[in-house]
Amino acid sequence: MDLTILPGIHTPADLKALDLEQLPILAAEMRQEICSQVQQTGGHLAPNLGVIELFIALHWVFDFGHDRLLFDVGHQCYPHKLLTGRYPLLSKLRQRNGMGGFPDPSECDQDLFMVGHAGTAISTATGLAHGDRIRGEGWSPENQDGRRTVAFVGDASIVNGLSMEGLNHAGTINRQFLVVLNDNGMSIAKPQGAIASYFDRLRVSDTYRSMKRAAKGMVKGLPGGETLRDWGHRLGEVAKDIVTEDPWFEKFGLLHVGPVDGHDILGLIETLAVVKDVDRPLVLHAHTIKGKGFDYTESDATAFHSPKPHSVNGCRVEVATGGRSFTAAFGDALCELMARDGTVTACTAAMPDGTGITKALEQFSDRTWDTGICESHATDMMAGMAKTGLRPFFAVYSTFLQRAFDQCFQEISLQGLPLRLCLDRAGLVGGDGAVHHGFCDVSILRTLPGAVLLAAIDEASLRASLEFMRMHDDGLTAVRYPRDDVDDRLAETDCPPFEIGRARCLLPNPKADVVVIAYGVPAMTALDAASKLDSHIQVEVWDGRFAKPVDGDLIERTLRRGIPILTIEEHGLIGGFGAAVIEEATDRGLDTSRIVRAGLPDSWIHQGSRGEQLAEAGLDLEGIMDAIHRAAALATKQDTVPIVETVPPATTY
Repeated sequence: MDLTILPGIHTPADLKALDLEQLPILAAEMRQEICSQVQQTGGHLAPNLGVIELFIALHWVFDFGHDRLLFDVGHQCYPHKLLTGRYPLLSKLRQRNGMGGFPDPSECDQDLFMVGHAGTAISTATGLAHGDRIRGEGWSPENQDGRRTVAFVGDASIVNGLSMEGLNHAGTINRQFLVVLNDNGMSIAKPQGAIASYFDRLRVSDTYRSMKRAAKGMVKGLPGGETLRDWGHRLGEVAKDIVTEDPWFEKFGLLHVGPVDGHDILGLIETLAVVKDVDRPLVLHAHTIKGKGFDYTESDATAFHSPKPHSVNGCRVEVATGGRSFTAAFGDALCELMARDGTVTACTAAMPDGTGITKALEQFSDRTWDTGICESHATDMMAGMAKTGLRPFFAVYSTFLQRAFDQCFQEISLQGLPLRLCLDRAGLVGGDGAVHHGFCDVSILRTLPGAVLLAAIDEASLRASLEFMRMHDDGLTAVRYPRDDVDDRLAETDCPPFEIGRARCLLPNPKADVVVIAYGVPAMTALDAASKLDSHIQVEVWDGRFAKPVDGDLIERTLRRGIPILTIEEHGLIGGFGAAVIEEATDRGLDTSRIVRAGLPDSWIHQGSRGEQLAEAGLDLEGIMDAIHRAAALATKQDTVPIVETVPPATTY
């Protein structure tokens, strides 16, 4: 399809200058360009294909240079970005200096928040609505030039606890407040829970059987008195298609209309043109098709939620493949644990494919759950299971664990219960950028008394860490691993069991000028660096294994010999593994001036490839070689060791 309209859309004003008959053509062009670009770079495909008409209608009716638009999650923002002048950035989607995959105020002032976690839109919209009202800038019948507020929310994230809290407050707002509910019957995977079932029944049962009833009769019983009756009169014929009876949202004090067809641009514009002037909180329920426009995305919206680069040849879709991922390795290892131990249970929060738990859901459906986008609930549910004597594992992205920290504190750690956290996407995540980096799981979990924190460097160590966690019933444990393929260079080397607080030597060197203690996969890069350094710098490499407790004997042995320690971690330096090493050395009365730390800086790292991000953080091969040189400059090796200890046997790489 030749592009005739999209390249000319530099602002929403260009959209509004089009004839209505041109809008479906624009939608088709946007759909084509998004799909073509995601085929090249990867990205969120099905969510964006499903909301194109909705955003065309929203930008046609509202002025989000003046009005407020809040996103929930934000991975469905591509159409919004194309309509706000960012088509030239699409060719570098999720790359450096290109279009980010999530809303970003640095790109455009119509992106109000950088968002990437679910449940936030209604609460932030509530705050903006109150703020505009207090400043005299909010829309009302008396202030027609004021700002309107719109929160765009998916049917899966509406069940998030924060969304519920936001709805509870939004219903008390005495002003215009529109929640657009994008109901596609999907989360990343199939949505979970009673509310998802309610939406299913609503879509099926709503046959618009009220179409022939008068608008006045349809709104007679709705809250709001004469104001909403007047609204019903003005809504006229539109009301016959969109008002439903006994909607769930009215229990929160929000008027509810729909479901409406989320792909009927003209119908959406007509509806939005009316509901934008309702001076009460209102939910517009739009039914959309996730992956709309292409057979392969509609038929498997889960697989094409956020696919890797791929090609389409007729009916055949070929997705770019790489090596074996840590996620896949975890999924297989979990199933083996569950097969061996009937007390092992598992759950995820709306990420069965992303965390590798899909196999467990299929093979052990009575002991595995997807709770939906409810990390806090999932954590407490697992706490309840732990209280009964089961051995629960919670597979969750590191970035989403932050949402359940309070539960890890109160219901897990404080009670001494053995929840096992499996932290996927720990570290830098590539194209998803700052909203999804897992950079603070160690620093937050290390504060919890009794917590034991582990990291895996390859598939064998991941399996060994899970086995350690299975048998550790004395409190919270967590293992972190990255969004990356497993390195198989140690596949022929025996992986010793995890022994609490003990590191593993990967490259012994009695003549070491520097001892590198790496936490997690940076250990593999450290091995590469050691092999490439000039012979005048001798390096010993250890897999730290534990960030709590760290290997204090190794630290003391090394520092008392005057050998510098370089710690490496794909985690923030503040409160991370290196900080734990310094604290341990301090507690032992050791001089910490010979400890050098390499890790994620105290600044945001934005979208790009993982390689680019690691280089920016100084954690690529060259960066680690430089760090070793800096550490080597501090060496003042002694001939004698003033302490006598039993050295754990080393595994030679």
